[in-house]
Amino acid sequence: MLTSITEGILCCLTGKTASLVLPLESSEPSDGFEYVEVKPGRVLRVRHIVPERQPIETEKQVAGKENVEVDCDDKDFPESKNDSDTGSIVHCKRKITVYRNGQLVIENLGDVLHSEILQCQDGDLEPCSTVEVELADFKEIASSPDPNPVPPPVPPPPGEHKPAPPPRRRRRKPKRTVLIDSKRLISSCKGTHSDVALFFVHGVGGSLDIWSSQLDFFSRLGYEVIAPDLAGHGASTAPQIAAAYTFYALAEDLRAIFKRYARKRNILIGHSYGVSFCTFLAHEYPDLVHKVVMINGGGPTALEPSLCSIFQLPSCVLHCLSPCLAWSFLKAGFARQGAKEKQLLKQGNAFNVSPFVLRAMMSGQYWPEGDEVYHAELTVPILLVHGMCDKFVPMDEDQRMAEILLFAFLKVIEEGSHMVMMECPETVNTLLHEFFLWEPDMSRKCSSKTDTEKAIAASDTLHMLKNSKPVDK
Repeated sequence: MLTSITEGILCCLTGKTASLVLPLESSEPSDGFEYVEVKPGRVLRVRHIVPERQPIETEKQVAGKENVEVDCDDKDFPESKNDSDTGSIVHCKRKITVYRNGQLVIENLGDVLHSEILQCQDGDLEPCSTVEVELADFKEIASSPDPNPVPPPVPPPPGEHKPAPPPRRRRRKPKRTVLIDSKRLISSCKGTHSDVALFFVHGVGGSLDIWSSQLDFFSRLGYEVIAPDLAGHGASTAPQIAAAYTFYALAEDLRAIFKRYARKRNILIGHSYGVSFCTFLAHEYPDLVHKVVMINGGGPTALEPSLCSIFQLPSCVLHCLSPCLAWSFLKAGFARQGAKEKQLLKQGNAFNVSPFVLRAMMSGQYWPEGDEVYHAELTVPILLVHGMCDKFVPMDEDQRMAEILLFAFLKVIEEGSHMVMMECPETVNTLLHEFFLWEPDMSRKCSSKTDTEKAIAASDTLHMLKNSKPVDK
């Protein structure tokens, strides 16, 4: 503590930033770690694990072999035709209307999938529905007088007390209307499928090491996994300009990583601030992003840095407060603050960034496009994972996210907090794996349509029989 205060005072006197994050030598350089230069002088550390798969032989090679028995099971041939083509086609159709009074009306006109992933593998098809919410960033502004004002209600006579109806806002002309009408193929993604890749994106102060349990678990199952260190985090380079840590700068870094390692079907897994980057990539590459997992990501609101935050203090002051900030993060990020949690925090290399990087990251969270409409436009299936004890992200924010998204599944882990993937790795891994293997069952919809058509045909036949005239013999 005294050392950090002394270094902070020297930092103020000299005008230099202490504790810079520079590229480090990995303890396991051969365990899938790579260094990718996304821009000149901007190098990110990436852990990339490719499972060993048996080479697939063509039909001519198999036919040329004599006295050899070949097992033609699809699971033994990850690149076979049926691996990525099988699945269910879901009709994504919705109308999103934004009114000037702050109302957002979402009309789901196509298929809407909501189910309990673990209890219902097939996924239930819900009927068309309408979602009406208030925009989170809408503020009451004094407007011009209404040319057709509504007369005030007549007060009831004395002795009669009737409850006043809740005030209702008048809908005027829509400010913006978005129409979505497309079809999406949703299939099961297994580790034996060579066209599937998993991308893990951490948040502020983290590193790819926070995903160690998930990376080891899914790589053992045969999945190809990719996890980068954001700029200034882990073993990636740390530029000493604040513009290097804006949302758009980091998003472009992850775009380069995604384009480098992307397969035909990609699943994005983000935590906290990393969820915003996953949303960005899913919006930019709807044909390549197959599914998304959002872990404690918060509500579907546009990002804007807080002006009244402790992270707006000078870097030298933040350096002096670093022990207090680390203790606060441990207390708020974990449900328990024992020796195990402290060791997890140390092993995960979390919250171990320079004060300059921390301040620039928090000040650079400006993303006005990422509002409710932006999230409502997503047609990719999304799993929301929330730790009940999370003190950073309230529960109602993830509930609001699930309400606005088209295909959303919200799972709450009672014993978890903000760093739930480190606290409860087995539970999180199970949830993620079930979601990866999930695909909707459209047979119920087809059978229900068939029953309806049969009922209509039967009623038409009965109507014809009643109205028919007897035939003379």
